[in-house]
This record gives sequence, C-alpha cells and structure tokens, in this order.
Amino acid sequence: MVNGAVAHKFKQGEITLEIVKQHPRVKVYIDKANEHLNRIGYTEHGYRHANLVAEISFNILDRLNYPKRECINASIAGFLHDIGNLLGRDNHWQVGALLSQGILTDLGMDIEDVVIIMNAIANHEEEVGDPTTSATAALILADKADVHFSRVRNPDRKTFDMHDRVNYAVKHSFLRVDSGSKKISLELTIDTAISQVMEYFEIFLSRMIISRRAARFLDCTYELIANEVKLL
Repeated sequence: MVNGAVAHKFKQGEITLEIVKQHPRVKVYIDKANEHLNRIGYTEHGYRHANLVAEISFNILDRLNYPKRECINASIAGFLHDIGNLLGRDNHWQVGALLSQGILTDLGMDIEDVVIIMNAIANHEEEVGDPTTSATAALILADKADVHFSRVRNPDRKTFDMHDRVNYAVKHSFLRVDSGSKKISLELTIDTAISQVMEYFEIFLSRMIISRRAARFLDCTYELIANEVKLL
C-alpha cells in the first residue's frame, strides 16, 4: 500500500502520469517484467519503452485535440501497458490490466478513468486487441511504433532471430500525426544491409493491421513509410 502521507498527497487532485510513476509498486513491476523478458530473449521492455509509449500515446490524442483527461489516461496506459510481463508473456495484457487496477485505485483515481486505462492495457496486443476507446487506440499506435535498434539486447549479431534483425535494422522511427489531413504515419529508416523491408512485413503485418484499425477509430487514415517510400 501507499503510505498515508503520500496517499493524501495523491488524492488532492487529478491523477497524472508523474503521480503514477511515484507509486512504489510501479518500479518493481516494470523492472521485473523487463528482467523476465530479457531472460527469455525479448527486446527491451523497460523504462525506455514505457516512457516512449506513454509520451507518444499522449501526443497522438493531444494533436488530434482530444480532451486533456483522455490524453493523460492514454499516457498512463502507455506507461503501464507491459507490467503484466512480470508473470509471463502469455496473457500479459490481461495481467497488466488487473495489476494496474490496484495501483490506480491506491492513488484514488476515479473509477471511470481506472476502467478506461484497464481496457487500453487489456487490448493493446494485436492478437486480441480491439480499439474501442481513444486511450486504447492511442496506446496501440504508440506501442507498435516503437521499432528501433536500441531495443535489441542480444550482443551477438550472429545469433539474431528475425525480430532482433528487423529491430536492429531500424535506425529511425517516428509516428507523425497530421491533424489537418487526419493522417497518422509511421516513418521508418531501415538499413537494408541488415534486414530487407519485406522481413518487416513478415513479422509485423498483424501490428500494421491493428494500427490501421486504431487509426480508423480516431477517424484517421494510417500509413507506413519505409525509407521514404509509402508501403501501406
């Protein structure tokens, strides 16, 4: 539980991402989830990923002129979305949603906001996700946009699997939100000497499909641009 003094401070006003980050269980959950995934060979899912997804989730809705509370909820969901990995990769989206409930109710967050964040976390994976709220749609788009060489933790390129190779080949990624044209574009710079663009499609096609659905929920179109060529 949060100690009394801190809990009192939390409940004085609106719950923000910075307040959520102060909850004592959050650091443990993120650290242990990232440690577990590292040991079973997954790319980085620690603070770099959590902070980036939180920031992008907020910015997507902010640039599309959604209410500030919806932007904040999306950022909180983005920060907490992978904590369920501490118990295992399978169903980590549902585990993460339930773990987030305890954190957010500890902080005195309004139950309507808690449920929105739980729903976003529970629906962020392409295998099972359905974007039915602005927070969920923003989280999906932000999470699937984080493809980057810095996430690869395997030091031996000779033993890279395809996921390592594709991530390592992406030297720059940026999710561009154009509120005027209602267009969301994932822009990638891929080193084709490391991985061909087709390999990106082989492993990330399902991510692109759910990203397109998420953009559609936000009344936007979705584009994938690799090395300045529109592919989707």
